[in-house]
Amino acid sequence: MTTQPEDLAPRTRGVIALLEANCTVCMLCARECPDWCIHITSHTETVETPGSARARQRNVLDRFAIDYGQCLYCGICVEVCPFDALHWAPDFGYPGTGSPEGAGAVAELVHERDRLGEWVAAAPPPPPLDPAAEVAPEAASRGGRGSRPGT
Repeated sequence: MTTQPEDLAPRTRGVIALLEANCTVCMLCARECPDWCIHITSHTETVETPGSARARQRNVLDRFAIDYGQCLYCGICVEVCPFDALHWAPDFGYPGTGSPEGAGAVAELVHERDRLGEWVAAAPPPPPLDPAAEVAPEAASRGGRGSRPGT
């Protein structure tokens, strides 16, 4: 991991990391991306559930790639992901920006799911919930559990 250089703006975001276990291949990130820089392919598998009357279909992720040559770093994909599969990671040393052989090669700016998954370990945890915040309506219907620490 490369730490943030001192000459970058304080809100510099780094790179987008993928927590593959949380990805359901819903495609919201790819559909909402204004640059179309997210490339996802998947296939469907049938899952037999013991005790269930019928089999279920499940999407399986085959490819998840981000083309950082096109990415605007707007963060829309991180915001729209309902399963917290995408996160900002503070890595600022991208391949393709300083490699001795063909620095800046376009192919080096497309990162596949294995590289995106490496960055997730560096993603900071979410900020703590505000204890003075109102309870979310869906949490209130469950009795308020899980809405705030200690409630």
